[in-house]
Amino acid sequence: MTPRTRRAATISGLACATLVLSACGSGFDDKPSQAPQQSGGQVSLQILIGSSGEAETTAVKQAAQTWASSAGATATVTPAQDLAQQLGQAFAGDNPPDVFYVDASRFADYASVGALEPYGDKISQPDDFYPSLRTAFTRDGKLYCAPKDFSTLALIVNKDLWSKAGLTDADVPTTWEQLTSVGEKLKAKGVTPLAIGPTRDRVGAFMVQAGGWLTSPDGKQATADSPQNLAALEYVRSLVSAKLARYPDQLDAGWGGEAFGKGKVAMTIEGNWIKGALKADFPDVKYSVHELPAGPKGKGTLSFTNCWGISAKSKHKEQAISFVEAMTKADQQMTFAKAFGVMPSRQSAKAAYTAEFPDDGPFVNGADYAQGPVNAPKMDSVLADFDTGLQQLATTAPKTLLQRTQKNIQAALGTS
Repeated sequence: MTPRTRRAATISGLACATLVLSACGSGFDDKPSQAPQQSGGQVSLQILIGSSGEAETTAVKQAAQTWASSAGATATVTPAQDLAQQLGQAFAGDNPPDVFYVDASRFADYASVGALEPYGDKISQPDDFYPSLRTAFTRDGKLYCAPKDFSTLALIVNKDLWSKAGLTDADVPTTWEQLTSVGEKLKAKGVTPLAIGPTRDRVGAFMVQAGGWLTSPDGKQATADSPQNLAALEYVRSLVSAKLARYPDQLDAGWGGEAFGKGKVAMTIEGNWIKGALKADFPDVKYSVHELPAGPKGKGTLSFTNCWGISAKSKHKEQAISFVEAMTKADQQMTFAKAFGVMPSRQSAKAAYTAEFPDDGPFVNGADYAQGPVNAPKMDSVLADFDTGLQQLATTAPKTLLQRTQKNIQAALGTS
């Protein structure tokens, strides 16, 4: 559900996604395979998903067919080639799908222009969704859409490199101080301690652990230039400067999981998608998963999630809500978890999930203290600039980077 790396959209893509342009070329509405909105008198839902692969596409299609059969409707599931682009084109063409995946990092763009139906309180037991996930899809006090599933970041440890350095389970770091200490021990043994991606989607976890973040909880105020964020970036900079942490490209790797799989580092910070990648590409690597070390303000991690968005222009909102209800039942979420490795967004599914996947406990536990993506519109270029600054953290003063980011966020929010 969540890509291993996230890139900012192009300006044209952003314009489509935020419905600025009146038309953005051919898109979802132009696909010849699109079924009519009515089929033999039945309601026909159009569902656009950003699939992680064949397993997810098959699972969602099967679940959609089961719902359609019981609801006396039809449901056409289309896996997008580029979800943000195709949604932008569909909205611009005034023919959006009824139901579609909405990435938390895109949610505010859609909600701020009225593209989403705020149906969240119409789903059974909305409080059963993890609070951090509800927050990610709440705007102006309204829960717009039901969280589909989620992932968090955790600390992944290479068991062989760990033991070769004379370390035991008792040495797995649980604080920043311990992370530095164990990093020094690994480095002294000739082992690169940690690989971390140089973006907000990884480094941001340290900001949360220090009690900071880029925006206020409601997404309406810039909070980048804070003592908490400064402490976090100074700490990460100290790791990078001492070569206790390296960026993947410094290790001839495309992402932290690749550097880890190749045995170039003893630790990395990644989400639960690393499981499938290691199984497929590095099946012999033995590893363990742990919650991220706590910072000055305690535990902190990042969450990555999608919701089931419903178009405000859908002519079949009642059926769309019924569909989402079926997709977000705890047992259906467990079916999805087994099919393509996602973690259920409902707290009531936690026990079943951890029983089925006991090694994933640290990922699931992170939901209790996770920070979602920046919940504000028009942030793509701002966050891309922040990522560029993080890539140069070893040579850029953290205070300077945070001040620049503060001004950029304020400008985007119109609060400067």
